[in-house]
Amino acid sequence: MKPVLLFVSLIFINITLFAQNKKQKPEDQIEQYWFVMLKTGPEQYFDSTQKAKLFAGHMDNINKLYYDGILKVAGPFGKNSFDWRGIFILDCKTQEEAERLVQGDPAVEAGLLTADIAPWFSAPIGSFKHGKPVKE
Repeated sequence: MKPVLLFVSLIFINITLFAQNKKQKPEDQIEQYWFVMLKTGPEQYFDSTQKAKLFAGHMDNINKLYYDGILKVAGPFGKNSFDWRGIFILDCKTQEEAERLVQGDPAVEAGLLTADIAPWFSAPIGSFKHGKPVKE
């Protein structure tokens, strides 16, 4: 009887583990993120030293958000006629939180950049995995 019980237990454990490890298709696990369009702001009177300081703070903020596991994508646009300067994709719960995080960026605070924020959806795969990245 014990061998049968052991055998049935092992089968049950394997079935349970298989069910838990079965991966969902990406389209079945779509989640919300926040798309931030950074645009040229109204305050463009800064001299080159001030701009360099603001953009250094902007880059520090990008790094902080990345290592906090919030920033999933960041990057600038090339020259364009839309006043688009760059994008962020943020992994946070609410639009209010996204707004607070963006408003804390020195370049946005100073008015050098403005931001439009909208919900954006993707599967949590690749760089969109939740949590903090592993520092190398």
